Amino acid sequence: VQLQASGGGLVQAGDSLRLSCAASGRSSSTYVMGWFRQAPGKEREFVAAIGGSGPNTYYADSVKGRFAISRDNAKNTVYLQMDRLTAEDTAVYYCAAGRLLVTAYLAYGYWGQGTLVTVSS
Repeated sequence: VQLQASGGGLVQAGDSLRLSCAASGRSSSTYVMGWFRQAPGKEREFVAAIGGSGPNTYYADSVKGRFAISRDNAKNTVYLQMDRLTAEDTAVYYCAAGRLLVTAYLAYGYWGQGTLVTVSS
């Protein structure tokens, strides 16, 4: 599975941004898809994940109610809608694919290249 993340950029606090992750490869639509982020000097952390069929989602407490993950299997694309962004959301965001709907990044075997989100306060 190959993953290509896009949509990052520089925004103001309180703004919204939507990230996309295009997947290609055999059976890519059946994978659990996750978003992780890594801020400078910090560990990579889980943000959100969605099951292969779509309805099951899971969020980190820090983004619950502000971020929404969704997928369009017809387009082999996963989205992360980010609302009410704060400076603490500044990080490189990575999409990942795996077989389990879990938060541990080691459970995801495929990774995109990352897209930078910078939120100015």
